[in-house]
Amino acid sequence: MLIGDVARRSGVSARMLRHYESLGLVRPSGRTRAGYREYTSEDIRRIFHIESLRSLGLSLREVGRALDDPGFTPTVLVDELIRQTRKRIAAETELLTRLRRIDAAEPAGWEDVLQIVALLHQLGSEHAGKRQRAALSSVGEVPVPVEALVEAVLSEADPHVAGALRWALAQSGDGALALLAEGLDAPAAEVRKRAVQSIAELPTGAATALLRDALAHTDLVVRRYAALALGARGVAEAIPTLIDMIVAESNDVDAADVLSELARDPALSDQIAAGLVDRLAPSTVAPSARRRLAQALAGIPGIVASRALAELSADQDRGVALTAVYIRTLRDGR
Repeated sequence: MLIGDVARRSGVSARMLRHYESLGLVRPSGRTRAGYREYTSEDIRRIFHIESLRSLGLSLREVGRALDDPGFTPTVLVDELIRQTRKRIAAETELLTRLRRIDAAEPAGWEDVLQIVALLHQLGSEHAGKRQRAALSSVGEVPVPVEALVEAVLSEADPHVAGALRWALAQSGDGALALLAEGLDAPAAEVRKRAVQSIAELPTGAATALLRDALAHTDLVVRRYAALALGARGVAEAIPTLIDMIVAESNDVDAADVLSELARDPALSDQIAAGLVDRLAPSTVAPSARRRLAQALAGIPGIVASRALAELSADQDRGVALTAVYIRTLRDGR
């Protein structure tokens, strides 16, 4: 079969077939009387083998070794091809993500594109200061896409940078909520924590609804951060979790402060006091927890709290009793 026929049937151009021949990969086994290259069926089979190996990403040099070296083993080479392919896919995926984010920002011109690219680059910087400046400057005429900010805040370990990123996200309204909601179910506990902290910064009804759902989350940390945020918004459903936080000595001072704010509502003050009193039974919690619960009563107005403090003034635990006496003195002084 002449070179033109082989090219048509194999899909490999005549130019490439000549290149293969110059490299010694495949040589036509014969010549016609007129001196033209003539390929046998074995030659054509080898051409298809070459193309198959090239489709896996092998270089022509590697193809030659694979076909001609009897001692050649494919395992190491295939493993290396897998590594290179994964690296290439990751790079292409990163590029695609960056292009999508630029497109989402709807740039008006190339100046906008360059500004967005610069901010995205700074958000990925190794230096915390650069990341923080990028977060603070991301809310402008050409803001950084919300998706990029969410990815940054969910991976940010520096508290100052994270605070700036949460502030930037808060300017976007509910645009980040869907992505942050996905973060609540991330495999990593730190990511879940950052997600609920970011949602807590969004002062919208949709964010409040999401935080309400988070009160039933399987992650205790998520539940606690949700309770602190909800309590600050006046949501009574947070009360049981806030009391549990005082018992567990987990952000207990913050939890007590939030309960005190909630108790400004006359409809909630007695409910909060009753919840604290229920946990004060000596048989249910440790002495240190009882003292923290007694201290929390200091910020709760109303008759239920007053009666509880009167009873606690004679408590068998001297620390609890002294705490109750001191609180009553302060309240009577008012």
